[in-house]
Amino acid sequence: MIGCRCSVCTSADPRDQRLRSSIHIHSASTSLVVDAGPDFRTQMLRASVNQLDAVLLTHAHKDHIAGLDDVRAYNHFQQKPMSLFADPRTEEAVRRDYYYAFSDTKYPGTPEIDLFSIGEEPFVVGDIPVTPIRVMHLKMPVLGFRFGDFTYITDANYIEAAELDKIRGSRVLVLNALRKEKHLSHFTLAEAIELGQGLEVPEVYFTHISHQLGLHADIEAELPSGFHLAFDGLQISI
Repeated sequence: MIGCRCSVCTSADPRDQRLRSSIHIHSASTSLVVDAGPDFRTQMLRASVNQLDAVLLTHAHKDHIAGLDDVRAYNHFQQKPMSLFADPRTEEAVRRDYYYAFSDTKYPGTPEIDLFSIGEEPFVVGDIPVTPIRVMHLKMPVLGFRFGDFTYITDANYIEAAELDKIRGSRVLVLNALRKEKHLSHFTLAEAIELGQGLEVPEVYFTHISHQLGLHADIEAELPSGFHLAFDGLQISI
């Protein structure tokens, strides 16, 4: 049994109840999520996401792909495979970890997935345009995504100048900020603030937050104008 008695875990503020990082993007006709970690099923049920057209993956770490098996429910109710977009490195991991979904002889009830390989070229899901942004998670390339005026980046600690240019002009940026102390593969809070200010994005939200960062209310009060901590259930209209 795993127990925790830290101030975040025992907080009465619902904004401190943090599941793994993911985001749901939808238009009038298209619904997609970025990443499907171990909490994927809980997140989709809690947010009442009854339609899902695609899953976009940032990278192959388990906290971002471990819930993919649960697309089976959407297969059943929508009567079609789930479209999955991933770069070649992530595609390799998905095919290995979910080998039974790609077998020539499938067991009944296994997830049905249409896997689309993506790179750094823009593409479209339904009526939602997507621009991939390559960021670095220490030495591991990770994809962020821009959807019109909204950009989502997780698991990064370095972004090249050419990729930063893809973010400029966004109205909203969601960016990882793990904790205040230095980390080898994630932006710290100060680094994330500096990046957001340098890009001059009007609204910046921080995600992929460690319990080590502290209580939502305390950190929110420290942030500059236009900067916020994201929280589970947050909704943003663009």
